[in-house]
Amino acid sequence: MNRFGTLFNVQLFGESHGACVGITIDGCPAGLSLQVADFVEDMERRKGGQQKGTTPRQEDDIPIIKSGLFNGLTTGAPIMMLFENNNIRSGDYEKQRAVPRPGHADFTAHHKFGGFEDYRGGGHFSGRLTAALVGAGVVAKRVLKDIEVKAHIVSIGGETDLEKGLQKAIDAKDSVGGIVECVVKGLPIGLGEHFFNSVESLISHAVFSIPAIRGIEFGTGFAAANMFGVAHNDAIMDATGKTKTNHAGGVVGGYTNGNDLVFRIAVKPTSSTPKEQTTLNWETNEQEIFSVKGRHDLCIALRVPVVLEAVTAIVLADLMLIDQKIPRIIKK
Repeated sequence: MNRFGTLFNVQLFGESHGACVGITIDGCPAGLSLQVADFVEDMERRKGGQQKGTTPRQEDDIPIIKSGLFNGLTTGAPIMMLFENNNIRSGDYEKQRAVPRPGHADFTAHHKFGGFEDYRGGGHFSGRLTAALVGAGVVAKRVLKDIEVKAHIVSIGGETDLEKGLQKAIDAKDSVGGIVECVVKGLPIGLGEHFFNSVESLISHAVFSIPAIRGIEFGTGFAAANMFGVAHNDAIMDATGKTKTNHAGGVVGGYTNGNDLVFRIAVKPTSSTPKEQTTLNWETNEQEIFSVKGRHDLCIALRVPVVLEAVTAIVLADLMLIDQKIPRIIKK
């Protein structure tokens, strides 16, 4: 499905080489101040700042807000925003129609939709759609007000020196992955629901909507498997819920516990790489040597922090509305 959320609900649409990508946000409180200028910082961050390792494809990514906004304030009606696709080169993909790219959704989408899918640039499966997710994240962050959602790159290619990690990929003439950490400060105690709608469940669900994510861990994560219980348990220090350590990552029993929410995600190497690979030509039904052409990121992780913030903010805004921590109408 392309829809996510209960009260703060988002619906994603568009394709990489279509007219636009976009998102509809339903359930945003009325009376929230929102201007096009509010989107600039996060949209620029998603582009990667034109730094080494990001694709030369650049879009303006100025949101075109079609509904839900009047006189600079949200109206309570659904907000629909579009991000136009102008800098496209579809010919790069038409030449390779019968040769699905390893690591991409070309093969699975072809079977799922019987060949009717838009294959240009990955179509609806493209990382291009994260522009719309970031747009929704801007709105969600404003709903959250004083709750701080920040993500940063921890490592690239196994190196905490990010330049060194990128250089490894450049030297190998290949792509590389990375690890991104997100920290949320200022959350109240008790956000989340039993079992299937625990904070970890909902954030994980949203996180895996970001293309190229391969794993997630909260707090100490997988390292907890090698710890003793007394070492892993977080001693409660005071009535605010503050703990001596934060191995749980700010979530206990599926609920936020008053500490910082901390989790990390693994981002795979970009599937599109100039390195020669073997794939199946479904017209000849034979394997052949193949190299991906076009404009692609050396390291997708460079773009991920702001996208991770966006999906996290969307989940938390929804939970805050469910718990009635945020009013449906922002008072003037």
